[in-house]
Amino acid sequence: MTSTAAFDVVTMGRVGVDLYPLQDNVGLEDVETFGKYLGGSATNVAVAAARHGRASAVITRTGLDAFGTFVHRALADLGVSDVFVSGVEGLNTPLAFCEMYPPDHFPLLFYRLPTAPDLRIRAEELDLQAIRDAGVFWATVTGLSEEPSRGAHHAAWEARARSPLTVLDLDYRPMFWKHPEEASAEVRRALPHVTVAVGNREECEVAVGETDPHRAARALLDAGVEVAVVKQGPRGVLGMTKDLTVEVPPTPVAVVNGLGAGDGFGGALCHGLLAGWDLETTLRFANAAGAIVATRRECSTAMPTTAEVEALLEEVAARA
Repeated sequence: MTSTAAFDVVTMGRVGVDLYPLQDNVGLEDVETFGKYLGGSATNVAVAAARHGRASAVITRTGLDAFGTFVHRALADLGVSDVFVSGVEGLNTPLAFCEMYPPDHFPLLFYRLPTAPDLRIRAEELDLQAIRDAGVFWATVTGLSEEPSRGAHHAAWEARARSPLTVLDLDYRPMFWKHPEEASAEVRRALPHVTVAVGNREECEVAVGETDPHRAARALLDAGVEVAVVKQGPRGVLGMTKDLTVEVPPTPVAVVNGLGAGDGFGGALCHGLLAGWDLETTLRFANAAGAIVATRRECSTAMPTTAEVEALLEEVAARA
């Protein structure tokens, strides 16, 4: 499907339905009630950007089922265009369950077999003009795990031609790959086509074989990106360009669910990059946005507004 609109942010990748427990510190076998939410990393980033007033769309696919209908409705409710969301006959919309053991243990269980509709994105179905015109084009490593999605990503990057703000979220999920070495090879093949790379230390190890944040950032720059962002958990965030290194401390919060914080960070990062903020301001804003998501149970509907992020930053500054 095509669109004549120019979007601030176009993301490409996972979508699904999150079924998250409403009880903490129990296994799924003992959970009694769940909340149902829109999910999937690329989708969450589009939602997060929309919360900051950015015109956002996601390129993805669902099953032709009731959960697929829910995805379309939830995207509309959250201000994200579904013009590039299509159905796949014979596959179910993915589900994701988690367990919640705050503050730092949130195991995930994915239902995406025999394959997920979002891995059936095809190059010939892409609106390449919309991808070219987007202020930010955001893709994730999961989309490289299978064909035809892998080829579609490379077609998008070829159309994008390394335009500024072409972002790869290193988002490595081992359950989607046969071997870590396969993921490493695909990420290294992708890096020369993007200008911004974002990931945590473990994801950087898969991407460039480095876990030390400074060495990982330099390796990402050497691989061709212009901005490397390495999330360090309790140590904050490192951002690096060829001329600048910035480290931002963590934003202290009481964690309810750590899942989705990285996507809130991503949408806020898109907002700061589009606004032309300096790297430190952008990372502080993104860090605070991710922290807010971590204080909430769900992911997509937990994404904060700009005003909420600014209020937290003011509160943190007042405590300093």
